[in-house]
Amino acid sequence: MATSFTHTEPILSYYAASRNDHTHYPSLQGTIEVETCIIGGGLSGIGTALPLAQQQRSVALIEAAQIGYGASGRNGGQVIYGYAAEMSSIASMIGLKNAQTLWQWSRQAVALVEQQIQTYRIDCNWHRGYAHVAIRPRHLHALTEWVKEAAAHYHFHDYQIWNQHQLQQQLASERYAGAIFDQQAGHLHPLNYTLGLARAAAAAGALLFEHSPMLVLEPWQHGYRITTPNGCIIAKNLVIAVNTFTRSLQQAPIQSLAAKILPVGTYMIATESLGERAQQLIKNNMAVCDTRFVLDYYRLSADKRLLFGGKVNYSGREPSQQQLIQGMHRDMLKVFPQLADVHIDYAWGGQVDISMNRIPHFGRLNPQLYFLQGFSGHGVAATGLGGQIVAEAISGDDSRLRLFEEITHHNFPGGKLLRLPVQWLGASYYRLKDLFP
Repeated sequence: MATSFTHTEPILSYYAASRNDHTHYPSLQGTIEVETCIIGGGLSGIGTALPLAQQQRSVALIEAAQIGYGASGRNGGQVIYGYAAEMSSIASMIGLKNAQTLWQWSRQAVALVEQQIQTYRIDCNWHRGYAHVAIRPRHLHALTEWVKEAAAHYHFHDYQIWNQHQLQQQLASERYAGAIFDQQAGHLHPLNYTLGLARAAAAAGALLFEHSPMLVLEPWQHGYRITTPNGCIIAKNLVIAVNTFTRSLQQAPIQSLAAKILPVGTYMIATESLGERAQQLIKNNMAVCDTRFVLDYYRLSADKRLLFGGKVNYSGREPSQQQLIQGMHRDMLKVFPQLADVHIDYAWGGQVDISMNRIPHFGRLNPQLYFLQGFSGHGVAATGLGGQIVAEAISGDDSRLRLFEEITHHNFPGGKLLRLPVQWLGASYYRLKDLFP
């Protein structure tokens, strides 16, 4: 959710204010040689570095700002199954059997999050429970149909269908017609989770460098030479894991990736601590996301704040802090009008990388240049999956990566100048659809 590699100061978010790991990693100095160099210190980059280091493979990761600076440290913290694309759309592209495999991998990705939290003792407020709430009856009908499809085609039987009354027993809002609830999915503090994984990767032997942007990428011997302001890395393999920052990298082979993702702004606010009111707001402490195209997503923090996110921004122009707070506060009161007296302590935002088909884009530009992008707002769990898949390929087993490479990813229409306006027009159509019953 960040916009430029030139930014190096921490974002003033609730997550930054409540981080519990203040480890700082050095900037790269001098020349080092490793088997694999990873560009990007977010969850996908760290998720690749950790398994490689655990296999005693030499790996170095460079981050232009701080570990977790981008989307990995600023997102809604929801850890859920599936992908931003509907499974039926995925099945139509690669067949039902392959879609079933991807669904199972997404379930494993959620399990991996919990496993890593326990294994590395990461203090990140992990809590199970997630509700996908329906604004209108037609939305609830669509959710109910998905529950049937999940059972029939994906052998998933864990969803609970809640009517309006059942939902209101857990959620103090009259906005919704009902929901589907999943007890296995959940939510966490994303920055503390990212920092905990980075600590585990470093302990396993990965070399992590902050404030070390890639300036020059060039072929070198049988691999690559990556130059930073004060050093360089010579590596056989290169992994690009930079979220929306891909468009800031000027190297020709990498620029081809930028056309396949779109930077979309999204925003969050954190209220003051609600004290005992918090439990009345969301009694079972679940994460919540609604069914609209421009959706709301929210949950409670460990210190009993409401963390409320939403909106999309295709313009590339960021709102002022006052505009952000006012707009998000209005949206929050549509869900929880009883919070009109509550103060907003934090407001922040940034960008996520959306692919044209809303499916993660994993692959190779050549046998030694890997990439992970296009998480489309579903990255907290899927980044770990992607990191494992790329690490497996580097280690010699590319079977899982080849399945993702079968998915066709098109460039966004309009080129550099028009693709944002074109997507704004498309988003406006779906916004209008959200307004009608």
